[in-house]
Amino acid sequence: MGVAAGPIRVVVAKPGLDGHDRGAKVIARALRDAGMEVIYTGLHQTPEQIVGTAIQEDADAIGLSILSGAHNTLFAAVIDLLKERDAEDILVFGGGIIPEADIPPLKEKGVAEIFTPGATTQAIVDWVRANVRQPAGA
Repeated sequence: MGVAAGPIRVVVAKPGLDGHDRGAKVIARALRDAGMEVIYTGLHQTPEQIVGTAIQEDADAIGLSILSGAHNTLFAAVIDLLKERDAEDILVFGGGIIPEADIPPLKEKGVAEIFTPGATTQAIVDWVRANVRQPAGA
């Protein structure tokens, strides 16, 4: 992907039936405070809705937050839909309650990074800055 003008654009999403969004809102605010444009989709989003929003909003990345245990299914569905819609240039990262044993298979599937409880907002901001396209002039 080339260097686009403007700030990094990140869709922060809560896939599935998980109703706890405090962590997603904290991450969304941290990314916003770091100068990124953040589109928060709200609760109970389907993978189709998340990918559709990311494409429509010309997002550089999707940050998925999940606590329900459905991460293997829902993260994979987002990755598959991005491939189907020729939008693999949108980087996917995630966080939440994800067992260590599930992280390598998620990364093999195409999830760029997983942040587990205890990850600092600064570490997430730094990772996004280092791994998602850089704004013009950076």
